[in-house]
Amino acid sequence: MATSSSQPVTGVDDLVGHFAAGEKPAASHRVGVEHEKVLVSADGRALDYATIAQLLERLYAQGGWERIEEHGTLIGLEGGRVGNVTLEPGGQLEHSGAPWPSAVEAARDNDAHLDAVLPIARDLGLSLLAVGFRPFGTLDDVPWMPKGRYRVMRAYLPTRGRLAHEMMKRTATVQANLDYHDEADAMDKLRLGLGLSSLVNALFAASPIVDGRPTDYQSYRGAVWLETDPDRCGLLPFAFAPGATFRDYTEWALDVPMFFVYRNGEYHALAERTTFRRFLSNGWRDERATMADWELHLSTLFPEVRLKRYVEVRQADASTREMVRALPALWRGLLYDEGSRRAAWALVADWTWDERQALARETPRAGLRAQVRGRTLRELCRELVSIAKTGLTRLGPVAGSDAGAAPPGVALLAPLDEILESGRTVADRIADAWRETGGDPAALIPRLALT
Repeated sequence: MATSSSQPVTGVDDLVGHFAAGEKPAASHRVGVEHEKVLVSADGRALDYATIAQLLERLYAQGGWERIEEHGTLIGLEGGRVGNVTLEPGGQLEHSGAPWPSAVEAARDNDAHLDAVLPIARDLGLSLLAVGFRPFGTLDDVPWMPKGRYRVMRAYLPTRGRLAHEMMKRTATVQANLDYHDEADAMDKLRLGLGLSSLVNALFAASPIVDGRPTDYQSYRGAVWLETDPDRCGLLPFAFAPGATFRDYTEWALDVPMFFVYRNGEYHALAERTTFRRFLSNGWRDERATMADWELHLSTLFPEVRLKRYVEVRQADASTREMVRALPALWRGLLYDEGSRRAAWALVADWTWDERQALARETPRAGLRAQVRGRTLRELCRELVSIAKTGLTRLGPVAGSDAGAAPPGVALLAPLDEILESGRTVADRIADAWRETGGDPAALIPRLALT
């Protein structure tokens, strides 16, 4: 198996081995949070790159960061134990937190990032919104960020989905990353994460405002992803088959068209519908596929749950601090406790593929009111959150990290209890705020802003 990212791939076994290399003993499993934020000016306008660069420069000046540059242009920061800060295509600011032993620490890490960024934003007259979709302006009002990979993606994706540019420029999400100890464990987590996708999308819905007006959507972000690229997005049918393996994920990824190859500091677009399988077989110009190419390709696949050298669950709208804190706690309680994992799978195990697909289409609009087999997602989510609490309790404190928490992490799930008790999501509260302010950005932004 290739051992260096720069070495040529010798065959499919090398690609499968990439996932096996991510296996970690259960005692060292961690959880991390990735949180995207929509940035706006005082009057709700999208920001140009120059303004966002000022924010990055001031954050960099605080120390602890290394610059990420592309042809001399600052496009992000990396800081090892404090994670990375990067720009999404429409200027969304993403913090990819470090992996932590507990959900409590993962939430604290993201809070520390917000505490560092928010004063800088205020000094610049900016706000970071707790929403899953940019609520003000139109698609054309949002400038593109100067990153080479986005230049290629913006040309390709609209050939596959009518809302692809909406995904790139106006959506924002929060996701959790979790470890696995072997192949069966990884695929079990992938399967459960996919099976619970609609439940999590409904529970974390926070994007009802589009083009400055309320819609009948709970998660317009979720609706946009359904119209982005069927080759690389959505649910993965093979993952629901008994005995699914790393090779199954590899074979799927091999047949997804590539966006680009990266050589000598440049992203080079490939001929239309060039799959990684074709690249592996035929090469590109005089270049052969390397493990670095494989890792880059895997980062351009966007299913509801993604496999890298960890499992990445991706269904939740970006939202308030409290909701962002809840996400790693929910997934840690569900995926790291075997009993909870079995109980959660029992909620969704016997649904057919057609039922899963139909629910995925219904949920962005109906949210917790969506139904499957006569049960609402609100009912199912009540059971799911209870299962997660039991899992967190059984997992117990993490040595040196959850001291004083009894049971550890469960308190982070309180916002989900509130939603399920009232039946009112963050999306409902956002819609209320729009009505109460008449949609005036100057009055609405303080209601939607992270604090």
